[in-house]
Amino acid sequence: MYELLPNLPVPQNDGAANHLEGARIPAIELTTSSGRRCVLSEEFRSPTVLFIFPRAGTPLEPNPNQELWDQIPGARGCTPQSCGFRDLSGDFEKIGFKVFGLSVQRPEILKEIAERNHLPFELVSDENHLLLNSMKLPEFTFAGERLIKRMAWVIRDAKIQRVYYPIFPSDKNAETVLRDLK
Repeated sequence: MYELLPNLPVPQNDGAANHLEGARIPAIELTTSSGRRCVLSEEFRSPTVLFIFPRAGTPLEPNPNQELWDQIPGARGCTPQSCGFRDLSGDFEKIGFKVFGLSVQRPEILKEIAERNHLPFELVSDENHLLLNSMKLPEFTFAGERLIKRMAWVIRDAKIQRVYYPIFPSDKNAETVLRDLK
């Protein structure tokens, strides 16, 4: 769960995120891993990096088929991506950026993930697919569940300035975003 396997399939850019750069963040209220309700358009007015992941591993929600999951390009690596942002969160803060993660997993699942991995930032739950639907985010289905494809956004004044998509390897995403922001 904490390391990427060798020979994972590499995701290809399918163009499904091309419409996001320059888009405004909608006034959608979602719940964070700390149980706080936040309106995204207000929360993301200040400079923010939002990394989006399909589904992180957790003992509370075991993966129904890990072998099949590992064969989906870009699916494996949610925990390494989150930990990469954790390890560099102070560097993002120094240059004036907040960090958030987002997944369709329920707030209580995201709370467990944040606590277990000692994440110093909140994870946001889009469990009802409000953001996914309103912004037409790239998605895939696994074991009957709609999941958002992995990406990261640089946001200023509630507007997406840059989209990183697809992301591979996921454990280097935070380093890439930070380097570009510097």
